[in-house]
Amino acid sequence: MSKNLPSRKEALVFLKEIGCSQEVINHSAAVANLALTTANTIHDRGVNVDVHLVEVGAILHDVGRSVTHTVDHAVEGAKIAKKADLPESIISIIKRHVGGGITQNEALKLGWKNDIYIPLTNEEKIVSYADKLIEKSKIAPIENTIEKLIKEKKIEASKRVRILYNEIKTLLGETP
Repeated sequence: MSKNLPSRKEALVFLKEIGCSQEVINHSAAVANLALTTANTIHDRGVNVDVHLVEVGAILHDVGRSVTHTVDHAVEGAKIAKKADLPESIISIIKRHVGGGITQNEALKLGWKNDIYIPLTNEEKIVSYADKLIEKSKIAPIENTIEKLIKEKKIEASKRVRILYNEIKTLLGETP
């Protein structure tokens, strides 16, 4: 890989080469399809969005699942992307996509280094949004993710997911 943004095909090949399961690859492709549709609609509404970055970021968002299936897949994925010399924009999408974002306090409790783990850019937010709506490789209601987080006693994360969902729905011109 290089500092240049890979193509969708190159990103999918990278997932396979790095050791992601077919289930993770299928999930990532489904997230990419939803993220791409979302990004195109938002872009067409006049919002500045790098559609190709969203697509490739969505393909690569779970690359860390080649190492672990815990929440740590975000930081492990960022390490893999950095080692592969991928652009910082991709690394940020990977490390900021989980749980609607991870606060610095939560990151500290997880033993992560001091960094930003909350999606900030439109591209990061769109990938995180799409990921929260895809279960395995099918679209599911946002309530499924929110209820799961509440059951896990991750109340603040459930609130962040709802805020993120509402923000993207508003950018789409839809009522949240």
